[in-house]
Amino acid sequence: MTATAEKTRTNVYLDTAMKKQAQAIFKQYGMGLSDAFNIFLSQSVMEQGIPFDIKIPNADTAKTIQDAREGKNMTKVSLDDLKKEIGA
Repeated sequence: MTATAEKTRTNVYLDTAMKKQAQAIFKQYGMGLSDAFNIFLSQSVMEQGIPFDIKIPNADTAKTIQDAREGKNMTKVSLDDLKKEIGA
């Protein structure tokens, strides 16, 4: 996007919790939600489509993701343990 690009205002409806989480992430990069949307739109135009793969997890993967989010079936492992396991 160039410095002289014309800008327009638009309204989108977002999940409130998801918006807050995304804003916290973008803030770490020094950008706001508008900047992030503009990057997404620029990449979409360059790629002529969604600029990333969209995948729906199968039932097993979805269950594993949900369990991880809830802290279920998780085991704490140290870096030393992992190194021993791979023989490093």
